[in-house]
Amino acid sequence: MDGFTTCPARPSRVLPAANSNPSHKSKYTVPIINRTEKTISLENQIQQWATELGFQQVGITDIDLGENEAYLQKWLDAGYHGSMDYMASHGSKRSRPEELVPGTCRVISLRMDYLTCDTQPLEILASPDKAYISRYTLGRDYHKLIRKRLATLAKHIENQAGHGRYRAFVDSAPVLERAIAERAGLGWIAKNTMLINSEAGSWFFLGEIYTDLPLNATAPQSSKHCGTCTDCLTTCPTDAFIGPFELDARKCISYLTIEHKGSIDPALRPLMGNRIFGCDDCQLVCPWNKFAQLTQCGDFQPRHHLDDAQLVDLFLWDETTYLANTEGSALRRIGFERWLRNLAIALGNAPASEVVLNALQSRADFPSDLVKEHVQWALQQHSKTEPV
Repeated sequence: MDGFTTCPARPSRVLPAANSNPSHKSKYTVPIINRTEKTISLENQIQQWATELGFQQVGITDIDLGENEAYLQKWLDAGYHGSMDYMASHGSKRSRPEELVPGTCRVISLRMDYLTCDTQPLEILASPDKAYISRYTLGRDYHKLIRKRLATLAKHIENQAGHGRYRAFVDSAPVLERAIAERAGLGWIAKNTMLINSEAGSWFFLGEIYTDLPLNATAPQSSKHCGTCTDCLTTCPTDAFIGPFELDARKCISYLTIEHKGSIDPALRPLMGNRIFGCDDCQLVCPWNKFAQLTQCGDFQPRHHLDDAQLVDLFLWDETTYLANTEGSALRRIGFERWLRNLAIALGNAPASEVVLNALQSRADFPSDLVKEHVQWALQQHSKTEPV
């Protein structure tokens, strides 16, 4: 298909929000087009095709992200991105779509619900002997699934329009996906930096199609609806929010367990509890998530009972088992070494027991300094109490 490519996956769970004055205007002139019957029909068809492909909502926006560019630079200057060097390594391409994909004048933004029923997140968090895994990664890797559907949608558009170039992204490449979604009318960037939709909460994935086709833009989200609520800020286990709309990723559990490759700050380890991959606390307390919709996609259903797994059982997986059970899952991206690092911390926070201590001892001489360091820390935590 002419001009269509996809990019390698890169999760962006801890991207900053935007709350500053515009500072950049696109150097490209967006064509002024009439709302012809053909164009309007194409826009309506995009909506229909998106629904048929399993997306719950689609919007179209221009490419002026000047407000977000200013906020991103402020966030980077503060060092809140930690070791995520890729956040600063693409210059202005992240906030200027036409620099990333020359000729882009519109972005099609789509969302897809991923919340499944009966995963009992609060009950798992309250069970320190069990592993809490962020709900978005319990099923199959969404990057591949959504990217394939975006490719199909782009092909439909190309066939109908007869021209145009398209490039799809799913949590990948330098893309300000939440800022784009807000401008496309899919929701507002909230105090916890997540995108919230008034009819669907925040339990959804985002995907984008960059195009040079001058489609008519949908109305942007013009207001935020968090009000005076600060539940998401005060519930954060590691106090990672500097304030509303401002997240220090270096303290965020999602960053620590997924993005950060080295040793985790000992002061933060006890605060991580049993969260071994990601964190959903700021979503779990959000009042808007009472409107969250359950996914209709079978691929997002939990696999290998990871929604209710014992920490010890996961810690005792060998690498072959880890690779087998995380095949086709976003869990695979952290690798076996960091999987054990995260689990060692959780076991250090678990109630002392003979089973827990034996499991930790079995990894005491693991051929990785990173794992051994965190196992030793966990054993020291239990040395402060008598095993039961």
